[in-house]
Amino acid sequence: MVKLTRIYTGGGDRGETSLAGGKRVAKSGMRIAAIGAVDETGAAIGVARLYCEGGEDGILGRIQNDLFDLGADLATPEGASAKSDGANKSSLKITVLQVTRLEGEIDAINENLEPLNSFVLPGGGRAAAHLHLARTVARRAETKIAALGETEAINEEALRYANRLSDLLFVLARRMNGDGKDDVLWRPGANG
Repeated sequence: MVKLTRIYTGGGDRGETSLAGGKRVAKSGMRIAAIGAVDETGAAIGVARLYCEGGEDGILGRIQNDLFDLGADLATPEGASAKSDGANKSSLKITVLQVTRLEGEIDAINENLEPLNSFVLPGGGRAAAHLHLARTVARRAETKIAALGETEAINEEALRYANRLSDLLFVLARRMNGDGKDDVLWRPGANG
């Protein structure tokens, strides 16, 4: 378990921060941008959870925990190991099991949804609207992780997880909109 005894350190006052293992990097770097976008996704999901109950809230709670795993994964560059109190610890990585769990949840939820015959506009009920917002934030996190992967080695499962996450948030939003019956559909050219 992580123990935080002090919230501020002053170590980032000059625009740098530490990765797992102690390497110092610029706060403006792509890795830190990806970690920040993952953190923002978790916060957006936290707001959506205010409007969800039962199974949906349970799924979202697991995802928030996974997002901390994802942040730890991204904070530990490939080949580096996390250090805590001077002792090497194995690096926390997103696993194929976390990705396949999301895929199973997507399939199970999607099975009961109204078939789509148009694109869905973000909205509907409160829970769905917040889940759609969380979905767009998750998509931004995915693009930041993909951009990082273009210049540095990353765990493939981290990118796969981010890709599946936005899909899961989409089907959850549809579930919260009466299993898709209350979705707000795009009507091409309706206002032209």
